[in-house]
Amino acid sequence: MLSNFLSRTIHRTRLPDYRLQAGTDAAVAPPDALAQSGIRPESLPRHVAVVPDGNRRWAQARGLLTPDGHEVGRRALEHTMEVDYLMGMIERTIRENVDEYERRENGIRVHVIGDPSRWPESLQKTAREAEEKTRNNSKLHLMLATCYSGRWELVQACRALAHKVQGNLLRPEDIDESMLAGELQTSAAAGEFSCPDLVIRTSGEQRLSNFLLWQSAYSELYFTDTLWPDFGEAEYLQALSSFQSRERRFGQRTA
Repeated sequence: MLSNFLSRTIHRTRLPDYRLQAGTDAAVAPPDALAQSGIRPESLPRHVAVVPDGNRRWAQARGLLTPDGHEVGRRALEHTMEVDYLMGMIERTIRENVDEYERRENGIRVHVIGDPSRWPESLQKTAREAEEKTRNNSKLHLMLATCYSGRWELVQACRALAHKVQGNLLRPEDIDESMLAGELQTSAAAGEFSCPDLVIRTSGEQRLSNFLLWQSAYSELYFTDTLWPDFGEAEYLQALSSFQSRERRFGQRTA
């Protein structure tokens, strides 16, 4: 069964306003927030991918129902039988916010990736409309992944290349990493920003769980015990601080 995730990827990173949750968007933090935290603005990651996990546990710890936790987080897709509810939540989130995303001062581009054959028709329609309305925006790029699996995405890319070979449009020996990467959904949606600099996973889980397998090959990974509904500005600044403390080598050895 394909893993179900809701991934929030933010290009040209901006700090969140108070918390990255329930219907809010990434926003520029107060100017002194970076200075007070010691974060270097010139070294911020350009692309952050988030696996916002822990909404269910957050709800249970408070004696609430699981849907209540999802409603607070509005960013989690977990391995549950609530797929219809979650699909509807994603659709509602896009529909209720697309006009705000489209506004010039916000400039948020929306893109939805994943296996569309598993989406309800209404979600497919909402996703297409949101992508069309916001396609010229460039300030931030919000990418949502639902019914998404890293392995599934790689299989789709291989099939696309195989069809090109079968149609004599491509020779097998011409296939290289960049060509395969170009067939991934994230590349079509985000181009040069398809590979995250930083991957954050909340709730204490320390694995990728079939998420952006190809794209995260050289990403910095950050795991936190904080549950997604409690993940706010302070936690995000801590993740950025951890990112800036690391030496990125992209597979190269240091001298």
